[in-house]
Amino acid sequence: MVRVAGVRFQNAGKLYYFDAGEIWPLPGDHVIVESERGLEVGEVITGVKESSDDSLAEQLWPIVRVATEADMQRDQENQAISGHAFDVCRQKIAEHELAMKLISAQLMFDRSKVLFNFSADGRVDFRALVRDLSSTLHMRVELHQVGPRDEAKVIGGLGICGRPICCSDFLGDFQSVTIKMAKEQGLSLNPSKISGICGRLMCCLKYEEETYEQEHKRLPRVNRQVTTPDGVGTVVDVNIVRETVKVRVPRGEHFDIRDYRVDELLPSEPAQAAPAEQPPAEQPPAEQPLPKPVERTNRPEGGRRADHGQPRRERRAEGEERPARSAGKPAPAKAAPKPAPKPAPKAEEQPKPAAPKPADAWKEALARAKKQAHMDDKT
Repeated sequence: MVRVAGVRFQNAGKLYYFDAGEIWPLPGDHVIVESERGLEVGEVITGVKESSDDSLAEQLWPIVRVATEADMQRDQENQAISGHAFDVCRQKIAEHELAMKLISAQLMFDRSKVLFNFSADGRVDFRALVRDLSSTLHMRVELHQVGPRDEAKVIGGLGICGRPICCSDFLGDFQSVTIKMAKEQGLSLNPSKISGICGRLMCCLKYEEETYEQEHKRLPRVNRQVTTPDGVGTVVDVNIVRETVKVRVPRGEHFDIRDYRVDELLPSEPAQAAPAEQPPAEQPPAEQPLPKPVERTNRPEGGRRADHGQPRRERRAEGEERPARSAGKPAPAKAAPKPAPKPAPKAEEQPKPAAPKPADAWKEALARAKKQAHMDDKT
């Protein structure tokens, strides 16, 4: 069994859970706890509760002890030192000319580290500032950049309602707020009227969102036909807080807009239109018989058919009859066969005379001389 206690470090701050161990602090007691930032002083909000999940013991930081009078005196001294560190840091920011706004300074209980929170429009290079502060304060320095909602939570202020802003008064965690919530509640979408001092949508828009969603489901919507004591009319506006609706009721050639309570209305069922005549469904075409498959003779091992040498018409006559075509589909006309292109005449290849050998050249010359002499004798 693991004993868990809820601790808060600042007013309206986030609630953190710690392992109480053998300590039994009561709600309202101050305790010294060990956190990832070091030793801190916090206030117990929820009493010790036992949990059967043993794995929580490894995830939770422990409560060291219940704070004594000496611990509370030391905590007040740390707050004074934090105020001095805040002034020093603000002076150093001005010297380094950094575009950042210092929000708060917090000194750890053992005075080993001081934590500064600041806000800025973008990223800031504060490495030189950290080195300067460490040498001046003689302790570790950490700077954390926070958003505008966290800045408003730390500084505080008054809202447009005249009361302290919720995040610094009682709101522990920030919840998601969307513009859809303002639309469902019928509020003006002017940013100056639905935004808080942080520049974001007001957190109070979330408080009544669930109620408005339920009422929207129960009340008639705008442009819906309803039955009133004065007849059937159309809803023009809905007031969820008063649970009244404005209905436009016809009066001859004119219309009157009147207010009615929700319990006085009955939803008017719209008249059901007569079903339109559908054209008769087209009947599917009659199924036509499929042609009989032509039996094909198996080819011999040589790769040619047995009737390869016979003409095509004779081969068809020997087999089964040609299947008749379906009556609904005309036979496609056969295209005339294209004549085969005539091959281009090839030049007759004549054997090239063999080149005479050098050794027989004198014999050929002697034969030509004899032949020439014989022809001269005839003439």
